[in-house]
Amino acid sequence: MALRFSLAAFSLILLLSYPLLLNAKTLKRDMKALNEIKASLGWRVVYAWVGDDPCGDGDLPPWSGVTCSTQGDYRVVTELEVYAVSIVGPFPTAVTNLLDLTRLDLHNNKLTGPIPPQIGRLKRLKMLNLRWNKLQDVIPPEIGELKSLTHLHLSFNSFKGEIPKELANLPELRYLYLQENRLIGRIPAELGTLQNLRHLDVGNNHLVGTIRELIRIEGCFPALRNLYLNNNYLTGGIPAQLANLTKLEILYLSYNKMSGIVPLGLSHIPRLTYLYLDHNQFSGRIPDAFYKHPFLKDMYIEGNAFRPGVKPIGIHKVLELTDTEFLV
Repeated sequence: MALRFSLAAFSLILLLSYPLLLNAKTLKRDMKALNEIKASLGWRVVYAWVGDDPCGDGDLPPWSGVTCSTQGDYRVVTELEVYAVSIVGPFPTAVTNLLDLTRLDLHNNKLTGPIPPQIGRLKRLKMLNLRWNKLQDVIPPEIGELKSLTHLHLSFNSFKGEIPKELANLPELRYLYLQENRLIGRIPAELGTLQNLRHLDVGNNHLVGTIRELIRIEGCFPALRNLYLNNNYLTGGIPAQLANLTKLEILYLSYNKMSGIVPLGLSHIPRLTYLYLDHNQFSGRIPDAFYKHPFLKDMYIEGNAFRPGVKPIGIHKVLELTDTEFLV
């Protein structure tokens, strides 16, 4: 009886509050910011953005890609997802006035120029996705002020300069994608202090240094599963301490300038599944333990100086002359 009364009371509260939700006004700050963005993006987007209120006004629906929530007497913009619509031009700085944003997705467009330092104002942002654009300049250290960020996608742009160590100030960060840029210098060892980081991809840049420098902090990368360091200019060997990353599943070291032997300890990583060592300067033998590993499906070793008889793990298709027609 009490449960039935509680459900009835809850339903009554919803019915009474529903008109309030409909009558809530969109915060002027957010309306102004979205209309500035609307004016700058061009016809490919704005044909679906009808009216002046991005959260919808009367009979008009919310703008496509815009999600709003009610806070007190007002509606605020919490998500902006405008991707794969060929937006051309600089990053819209007005976005940084949407202070309640939790999700910003502008990937696969043609945005140019830098990310403005005002990006640090979006304190509630959890996901920032700007991959597949033409963004340039350095990655602003102010991104390190986005303490709620869990996903950061900056891959496939033209960012230059060093990876800012301020990214280590993001306690909730789980996925960090920086591949396919023009980043230089060393990977900050401070990233190893990120307790929740599961995926780190810095492949296809111009990074230097050694893995030993990257993992020099005791207890580093406790949650890391996937580590992509391929296609850079890393030197030195694989340190035995890398086996301390016990959650590691993918280790991608292809196309660097690394050398030395493959340490036995690496085969003790319990769930190591994919190991890419190809096109480096490794030598010696591969310990037998790798060939008995219960999870290791693929081990690429081509383009090194291993002793004769060392074999890869997995089936690696070699491109034959008859396949060249598919490359056209």
